[in-house]
Amino acid sequence: MATTPSIADRLLAGDRTALARLISWAENGDPRFRAEHAVFYPRVGRARRIGVTGPPGAGKSTLVNELARVLREQKKTVGILAVDPTSPISGGALLGDRIRMEGRTLDPGVFIRSMASRDSHGGLARAAVDACDAMDAFGFDVILLETVGVGQAEYDVVGAADSVLVVLCPGAGDGIQAMKAGLLEVADFLVVNKCDLPGADRLQNDLSEAVHVRFTKRAWTPPIVAVSASTEFGIVELLQEIEKHFTHLASSNLVDARREKRVQHVENVVNERLRLAIWRDHGWRAHVERELARSISPYEVAAGVLAELSAGLIGARTERGVAKS
Repeated sequence: MATTPSIADRLLAGDRTALARLISWAENGDPRFRAEHAVFYPRVGRARRIGVTGPPGAGKSTLVNELARVLREQKKTVGILAVDPTSPISGGALLGDRIRMEGRTLDPGVFIRSMASRDSHGGLARAAVDACDAMDAFGFDVILLETVGVGQAEYDVVGAADSVLVVLCPGAGDGIQAMKAGLLEVADFLVVNKCDLPGADRLQNDLSEAVHVRFTKRAWTPPIVAVSASTEFGIVELLQEIEKHFTHLASSNLVDARREKRVQHVENVVNERLRLAIWRDHGWRAHVERELARSISPYEVAAGVLAELSAGLIGARTERGVAKS
């Protein structure tokens, strides 16, 4: 009797329905994803991952749309993961993938998916990496990973990319905002979008000065690239600069960098599962509520929880050591 192919097998065979289901499982933390991930993971690592972040209103979605257009003209397949703000009612992504990238939805060489940013405890970064892994194993040449904001959760998400584009626009104080928010530190490229607007030259000069001060000792200095996504200006040149970055990575420490990202991903997975185990599966919330009701300081309560957890971990490690011996 023929066996039914697993979701991972279907993914590797090019089944988009399987890809969509795996991303849903990843987003929701469904344990079924972990079993399937083990099957398709050997096929992960071929796609180039490009992160796109920056302040709201900078034109990131338009830029992603244009990058996808040019990549398709170059005969490359593209996966797009857009991390959206969360609806307070449904918990789902507010904007949605098809609204923002209408020009790409009918292209069989493009796959677009939105992911809601409803978890800021490492779960979002974990889910985004897992979704990118699924797209990677599916066989996309390039994965474009877009975030809407400039918070820590968004930094963690784009940290999974090989190259990170920080998109800014003139006239909105984006240069100052980028410096205050620490955006320069995550940037491999500083993209001045809407470069045909007044103030674009000043923004480029401000960024140039900031880069000169902050990146003198780094092996890669972020180029400042002027584009106008709405008029298609500069998109090809931006992709050429990104290609130079991939060449730089290939000739330096790309293997070490990807290994470090994988270590960070393991840390995110462990942190998320521990958090869920502590607060949902093992009843610690009820214990904490009882302690707080006795007017005990939150710090004392936390210290007690950590002490009991540490004792449990030490006991488990001791038992494993005895079993091995």
